[in-house]
Amino acid sequence: MPFPLCPPRFGARLGADGVRFSVWSSAARRLWVSIFDAAGERELEHIPLEPQSEGVHSTFVSGLAPGARYGFRADGDYAPERGLWFDPDKLLVDPYAVAIDRPYRYDPRLAARRGEGGDTASLIPKAIVTDLPAPLASQPPLFRAGGLIYELSVRAFTRLHPDIPEAQRGTIGALAHPAVIEHLKKLGVSAVELMPITAWIDERHLPPLGLSNAWGYNPVSFMALDPRLAPGGIIELRDTVVALRAAGIGVILDLVFNHTGESDELGPTLSLRGLDARAYYRHGEDGRLVNDTGTGNTLACGHAIVLEMILDALRHFVRHTGVDGFRFDLATVLGRTASGFDPDAPLLAAMRADPELADRVMIAEPWDIGPGGYRLGGFRPPFQEWNDRYRDDVRRFWRGDGGVGALATRLAGSSDVFAGATRTRSVNFIAAHDGMTLADLVSYEHKHNAANGEENRDGHDENFSWNNGVEGKTTDAEVNERRERDLRALLSTLFASRGTIMLTAGDEFGRTQSGNNNAYAQDNEITWLDWGNKDLALEEHVAALAALRKSVPALSATDFLIGQPLSGRDMPDVEWLSETGTPLEVAEWNDPERRRLTMLLDGGDAGGGRLAILFNADRRSTAFALPPRGGFWWRGALPADLRAVEGGLLVPGRSVLFARESAVEGER
Repeated sequence: MPFPLCPPRFGARLGADGVRFSVWSSAARRLWVSIFDAAGERELEHIPLEPQSEGVHSTFVSGLAPGARYGFRADGDYAPERGLWFDPDKLLVDPYAVAIDRPYRYDPRLAARRGEGGDTASLIPKAIVTDLPAPLASQPPLFRAGGLIYELSVRAFTRLHPDIPEAQRGTIGALAHPAVIEHLKKLGVSAVELMPITAWIDERHLPPLGLSNAWGYNPVSFMALDPRLAPGGIIELRDTVVALRAAGIGVILDLVFNHTGESDELGPTLSLRGLDARAYYRHGEDGRLVNDTGTGNTLACGHAIVLEMILDALRHFVRHTGVDGFRFDLATVLGRTASGFDPDAPLLAAMRADPELADRVMIAEPWDIGPGGYRLGGFRPPFQEWNDRYRDDVRRFWRGDGGVGALATRLAGSSDVFAGATRTRSVNFIAAHDGMTLADLVSYEHKHNAANGEENRDGHDENFSWNNGVEGKTTDAEVNERRERDLRALLSTLFASRGTIMLTAGDEFGRTQSGNNNAYAQDNEITWLDWGNKDLALEEHVAALAALRKSVPALSATDFLIGQPLSGRDMPDVEWLSETGTPLEVAEWNDPERRRLTMLLDGGDAGGGRLAILFNADRRSTAFALPPRGGFWWRGALPADLRAVEGGLLVPGRSVLFARESAVEGER
């Protein structure tokens, strides 16, 4: 029996002959709804909202229909040092708007003090009264832990795609194009993770530099899609989700509930700040905004009204688009209380218990920059977590300053991080939207962020990256060959890892950002995927890895590898061997110079075959011996032409190779 769908209390609710507007503020003395003409330019009416109870203000306006444009205004004390920003000259976007009529554009007048900047109605998007589509029938998520998440920026991914009609490039609808779906299926993608698609504003320092926010991690609206990405509104997203689901691909939305684009004390007044900044944002004992996000403000996720708003936003996307779930940016903020992070904080507990959300995919970026903000492994199931320790340990192993012990721990599911659990909740990744691309990781020793206009001060300084061309005697051909080997090795490591794996769009064919590791402000060729210059051989390698991962149950399982037989099996789930085919000794585990490892998996299939994954991070080719077993023989799985030599299988330098054990048929 389906659960009852309770509509949100706030926003613009259509009735038979008009619209009821409701908004919350505990501190405003007066509030109004401003009704605009069809172009959103001329203010037609300025109607008071009546106080109800517990901070609710509402009114019914007859005669309005879908498509009407509106905004709110609020008046009260103006004392920014005490978190009070009331200014009736500031038109405010409804926090519950489900559509807006134009993108946000930064203008200094939006940040002007009361009485100094004039009316901002001409500078602000207008919310649109929308007749939402009927909720979709509830379906379980397609994505399951252990699958492949493909992280992408809608605009960067589609902007230069040659098969997509030019008018559709850069939009959510472009993701439903057959050429896109074919590419995703080729890679074995379980779910696409869309970087923020709700409406955002540029940071104030970007327009003077001629730059704009390309990533969307600076939201103002939590339910309204950015018109640049979704000119067709919520229906465009819904149709795209349906098309991807029909191809067996889920959709995960990357949402930002840790801060808003209203920024610090010098930022613009756009919505929550003008309604009740003291309630919506966290403030310190000195009355100043808390900045646990590094963006100037931090949402007060423990406040009941903020908790309600976030839950309503999540339900909105589940009900009306059918998405599989969500990834939460700087998710530690969602669990912050007065005493610090709590995995059972009200919002996190409510998300886990909500009947409409409990079965959705939930992925935490488990850190913020506040006190005690690094919380990897600290969230409760069903949250999966971005695992940056996996990222760094894998990078360091292939760079040459990380050992096989750390590598094995990450390959086995990071049980040290998720202690006490029976299954890993790790989202394993080597590169993501923030940081160097995979190709840049093996090409640049240091970041190159000059294009961001901050004199290369922004972005991480420690990337655990390396430059394959630093040796003076190395030719261009040798450099390219080394980079290609390292890329294949890194990708193979990712696909051999326990837990969910994540690949960022374009890394499968060698995309580059020319060493820029913080390209958030580059809405240009730096971030747009260059489909015309793909490394086709690398892409085919990733497709082969995806096919292998799907064909061997042990690769996509989420149980921790423990070195013991699983129920009903007669061999250990994993054995860790040296290149000689013998178990690693304690001294070898701790040897910082050891660059080779064999991961021998019980394949988990009915045929009883094992899978050997051979890691050779040395530049020299090495013969790996594999333990024999009566009735079975070893054959190459990836690449298929794995060469047998005296003493075992030959693994070229800087390579990961796969071999499968098969039953012997006849004399060999």
